[in-house]
Amino acid sequence: MTRLIFLGPPGAGKGTQAQMLCQNYEVPHISTGDILRAAVKENTELGRKAEGFMKSGELVPDDLILGLIRERLNKEDTANGWLLDGFPRNVEQAEFLNALLEEIDQSCDAVINLEVPDDVLVERLLGRGRVDDKEDVIRNRLEVYREQTEPLIALYEGKEQLKSVNGDQDLDQVTSELTKIVES
Repeated sequence: MTRLIFLGPPGAGKGTQAQMLCQNYEVPHISTGDILRAAVKENTELGRKAEGFMKSGELVPDDLILGLIRERLNKEDTANGWLLDGFPRNVEQAEFLNALLEEIDQSCDAVINLEVPDDVLVERLLGRGRVDDKEDVIRNRLEVYREQTEPLIALYEGKEQLKSVNGDQDLDQVTSELTKIVES
């Protein structure tokens, strides 16, 4: 049974590591972006609501995201576990997730925080060459991430669920450390 929450700033390598872990342990990689796109494609009620916000370039409100997460965690493929990537983003979402997991009789095994110094993140993100990846924009995204997510790190540390991993090392070394956490 593998139920993990992945935290880490933009550029920390969450997506890459999450995909590798999910393949190894045969659990779904649940990212809020993927859930939103799937709900829109499947034309679900929540998907139609979310699409309106997405088309106008607005952030999808928390309550909609939370509804989509509830829907996703209740699907059959999550029976052996799941890996949540990019959710929760703030303490309010974390509290909702705790209540939801209790309601559906599940629990989170560990919260993994990938730690990477800002300068390394900026370098990585600039290297991707995306249009919106300008240094000032990237530094602002990191600032927003820290404001919203730092309290989450403290919250999960207090519950003794947090495991921090140095994301500023060779890809295989990071994978190896993550595997040790999952198998401990």
